[in-house]
Amino acid sequence: MRLGERLIEKGLINNEQLNIALREKKTSGKLLGEVMVDLNFVTEDVLTQVLAEASGYEVFDLKTTIFDGDALKLLKKEDAKRYNALPISIAETVITIAVSDPFNIVSIDTLKRLMPRGNTMRLLVASPAVLAEAIDAAYGYASDVHAILKELDDDGSEAEFAPLGDNETYTHPIVRLVNAMLNEAVKMGASDLHFEPEENFVRVRYRLDGVLFTAQMINRRYWSAMSQRIKVISSLNIADKISPQDGRMSMQLGSKQVDFRVSSLPTVWGENIVMRILDKSQAIVNLNSLGYSQHNVEIFKRAQLRPEGIVIVTGPTGSGKTTTLYALLNTINSVDVNIQTLEDPVEYSIPMIRQTSIREGILDFADGIRSLMRQDPDIILVGEVRDTETAEMALKASMTGHQVYTTLHTNDSFGAIPRLVDLGLKPGMMAGAIIAVAAQRLVRKLCMYCREETEMTAEQAEMFGDLSLVGKKVYKGHEGGCDMCKKQGYRGRVAVAEILLFDDDLDEIMARNGTKVEMRRAAKQKGFKSMKDDGLIKILEGVTSVQALQDVVNLDRD
Repeated sequence: MRLGERLIEKGLINNEQLNIALREKKTSGKLLGEVMVDLNFVTEDVLTQVLAEASGYEVFDLKTTIFDGDALKLLKKEDAKRYNALPISIAETVITIAVSDPFNIVSIDTLKRLMPRGNTMRLLVASPAVLAEAIDAAYGYASDVHAILKELDDDGSEAEFAPLGDNETYTHPIVRLVNAMLNEAVKMGASDLHFEPEENFVRVRYRLDGVLFTAQMINRRYWSAMSQRIKVISSLNIADKISPQDGRMSMQLGSKQVDFRVSSLPTVWGENIVMRILDKSQAIVNLNSLGYSQHNVEIFKRAQLRPEGIVIVTGPTGSGKTTTLYALLNTINSVDVNIQTLEDPVEYSIPMIRQTSIREGILDFADGIRSLMRQDPDIILVGEVRDTETAEMALKASMTGHQVYTTLHTNDSFGAIPRLVDLGLKPGMMAGAIIAVAAQRLVRKLCMYCREETEMTAEQAEMFGDLSLVGKKVYKGHEGGCDMCKKQGYRGRVAVAEILLFDDDLDEIMARNGTKVEMRRAAKQKGFKSMKDDGLIKILEGVTSVQALQDVVNLDRD
């Protein structure tokens, strides 16, 4: 369907207006859409929305988009203006480009030829005016962190930057600096971004693969304006600098929609701000991609065959418990089941799953479970069991025909039952209701480009209780790393896990409140593999190192 026909179908113009526009198009040589806007028949925003719907592409939102300096290098400014196109980002082999007319085949084909070979283009649709403004802004100002800092430092002033207005233009250097830092953190795969004010400078740190490292030390005089900018886009109260605050924001980073959970805390030298980075694409995961061995995947499959009961994932904060629960739900998510979740807060949205955020003073986990039980659920996810009431409600739900998934904070899988007993649950009631308990840690993966071959020492082999491992080929991280791993020697993280699958024998030990030692002995007789065992397999496969495993798992414990 042509543009004019589509506008008529939607009731946005009539036949007479279309004929007028077509005549004007012939004499002016402009595109039909441009003529419609010039004649005030439709607005640019309406036209852009119609073009996006017709083409099946998303609308380019300038306000929530951060420009990628590497992408901008792919197209000269004069070509960007000529073809009314703006490269937004590069993600592996996909180049995201905003265009004003997705149906201009000549321009699109030319853009494809101008892009590096082996890449595919992902299009966004923008109005000509928005795109023109974005092109001028993107090419007219530095978008790299170091270049922006140099621009700021070169002004020679020692005065503190004035606070920014709520609607400060994105061409302002402080706005660009904040955006560039967010972009850099996401591109590096950081999980958290820290802004830490000191007396004379502000330290900027990224948490990468579980480890914090310093990215920049910036001039203290920029911090007032920077912190205000972060608070504005996170919907925090900019006037309140003495109370802890929590907020949230969302940004379009090329093809990625990334959420940031923001926490500000007053300190001696100003507000300390930490931003948790939530990449929505990480919600669509499976157990294999998290690093779960096939042995452990099969155990989870057996656990999920049970029609009712509780599946618990344990581990410290930041060990990937919620992501594992999402992966488990993804394996059973379908139109045939009603899955409901209670989370604090909802970190990633998953299609077809009803997700609810806990709200302090309004809805807690225990009351939330009561409400969910009236929603006819098949499967319930409870973000965390923190207190007796929540534990009791989760157990009750599991005993009335529901599968319940939840998390606990314990050192290993055998610590879950004593923890639940401490919360007031009776061992006899839990026996038969607990399906499985998984414990996990996230261990750093060796960089495949620079890892160094070595041999397992006698001391290391002794930690694993197997002296036959002495001299076995293993790998370690290269000191100083390489460009591929940002000089870290490690790149990414993978789960090491153990899963305790309950059966009649283990239920009997639980029912009489047997010891952890007794339960561990019985589980090992049934083939139980600990986190240490799982980690050893990954060491021998060259995925991680002994040192990296030792950082997250107690290798002195059997």
